[in-house]
Amino acid sequence: MRTMFGMDPFKKRTALRIAMVSLVLASLASPVAWLVALENAEESVVALANEESGRLLHRFDAIDLGGVNAEKNAKMAAHAIAGGMFDIAEIYDAQGRKLAESLTAEGEAVETKLPSHGAPHYRLASYESLRPSADLWLLRVFVPLRNSATDLNMPITGYFEGVRVIPAWQQNQIFHSALIMALMVCLASLACGAVLYPVVVHLSADNVRKAREVLESHIAMMEALGRAIAKRDSDTGAHNYRVAWIAARIGESMGLKGEEMQALIVGSFLHDVGKIGIPDAILLKPGRLDEAEMHTMRTHVEQGENIVGGIDWLAGANAVVASHHEKWNGSGYPRRLAEDAIPLAARIFAIADVFDALCSKRPYKEPMGFDAAMQILENDTGSHFDPGVMAVFRTIARAVFDRLAQATEDGARALMEERVRVHFGV
Repeated sequence: MRTMFGMDPFKKRTALRIAMVSLVLASLASPVAWLVALENAEESVVALANEESGRLLHRFDAIDLGGVNAEKNAKMAAHAIAGGMFDIAEIYDAQGRKLAESLTAEGEAVETKLPSHGAPHYRLASYESLRPSADLWLLRVFVPLRNSATDLNMPITGYFEGVRVIPAWQQNQIFHSALIMALMVCLASLACGAVLYPVVVHLSADNVRKAREVLESHIAMMEALGRAIAKRDSDTGAHNYRVAWIAARIGESMGLKGEEMQALIVGSFLHDVGKIGIPDAILLKPGRLDEAEMHTMRTHVEQGENIVGGIDWLAGANAVVASHHEKWNGSGYPRRLAEDAIPLAARIFAIADVFDALCSKRPYKEPMGFDAAMQILENDTGSHFDPGVMAVFRTIARAVFDRLAQATEDGARALMEERVRVHFGV
């Protein structure tokens, strides 16, 4: 059987979070259910006691307490009520003068523990639950008397107050019922978590799958754009894979993560996307470009910005696309940015681009050795390249060179796709 320790990380996190929420819900809901159950039990006892006392008050004509027999009737009613549902029964006239009081032995024992109050003058029935000690539970009711039990607009003819000492057996019964209710709510909360887990996992897995499909389609589109650029530029496309991988390695060494790293990879791969708009006569010209042709060639930066700026998920690539020809000393183009005004991703890419160009075989040149390539980069540090980024690149340059020395286009693509999986979560 597969245990939680055998789950994949997502399912394990989901199970733990749902379990924690279920436990928190159970810990909050169970005490509430306990209190609600106790209150309902109290109200049931009070309702039953009021019903019984009302029956007896009517029986002894102790509702309208303004006649000549009011005190006599009140005493008979109080005596009948005490010993039934109540242990203390007190009856007052409409002015709040006590007409009768009757107590059982239990009532006499607790009378001194009751809080005192003045003459009654309330208009609505109520009750209070009292706990003078751990084993003593009292319910005290206050009932205004009227000739109608339902018409609250009728004048008050008197007051009935009663105290019930909840016996031990009834306390145990109430507590037992409240405990069962609390346990049922607790189990229901945990059961809800158990039922929700597969639903959440399914929905989340479906969302992850769809998000991955969208991301994969974006990456496939990025690769298609990159290959289209390479074909127009008479390149195999390996350069785009290599520079994206080198830039990612530098970025990792500098601590870049998340969207910064994703933007660096996409921008490096599509750095020359604007060349799609450059005429073949200029783009594929074998000799040097004249001044007018060079001006046209340099417009590939602006055209690249327009392309990536028009696609939301490529917007992060703009930093590299727009600034990959800028130089640390401000002599680059198109905006002649200098030093920290150049986006960090573009400063990283500049080193990756030149290093790969020097170390790669091209139709017009053989690859340069590691030491010679590094010497050129060192000579241009502080003018073309950011000294801080170069300091980081030095620590990984040899490993990067050795890894790419024998890499084919498929090998370079595999290297870049490995970084894409790591930083894009594919």
